[in-house]
Amino acid sequence: MHEMAICLGIIQIVEEELRHRSFSRVRSVCLEMGALSHAAPEAIRFCFAVVATRTVAEGAVLNIVELPGVAWCMSCSKSIEIARRGERCPCCGSYQLQVTAGEQMRVKELEID
Repeated sequence: MHEMAICLGIIQIVEEELRHRSFSRVRSVCLEMGALSHAAPEAIRFCFAVVATRTVAEGAVLNIVELPGVAWCMSCSKSIEIARRGERCPCCGSYQLQVTAGEQMRVKELEID
């Protein structure tokens, strides 16, 4: 369950911002998460609520913006959306795909008091 470690990282980011900006509470966290990031959004939501307990983010809403996976097909030279690795190109059927987006995960925004 690496989602717990990811959420601990999110709380570290929040605490780092607290040191720089001096706020009292986080109302919400907006997290961008690629479809190929190897994390489950529901597990992230559950783990965030657990690790935020007794921190400045306790009770904060976690908004997850899910981004599509994108790959470049080396056979037909097209950019395509993929839901997971190992899929074939919907245009030509090739498996020679290079992932170009959708692996990322980042804290995009914090709403604070």
